[in-house]
Amino acid sequence: MNITGTIDRPLTHDPQKQAPMTPTPHEPAGSATPDVSLNGAMRSRQNRTREMQLIPEALARAHMRDRLREAEAERQAVRLVAARRMQRRAERVSMRARRALAMAVMH
Repeated sequence: MNITGTIDRPLTHDPQKQAPMTPTPHEPAGSATPDVSLNGAMRSRQNRTREMQLIPEALARAHMRDRLREAEAERQAVRLVAARRMQRRAERVSMRARRALAMAVMH
């Protein structure tokens, strides 16, 4: 069975059986470059870290999309209320004009 471990869940906790942490000749002492034998584990760790870092961004994007949709719906509702108000005002002005015209014709 050939199962590779990860950094958080190593295949074994025995330090003798884990990959050696020896620097390569082109690597300066104390550098933080990944060991070649841990490449798969590092890649899975980096992918998980990247995914974890992208979760808040995705949540923020979804939140902003919801807020924009709500704001657009509210703007549309405000425009509709204003249009109805102007329509009622125009109807009242029209009725007033009709009454004034009727009064002028009657007298």
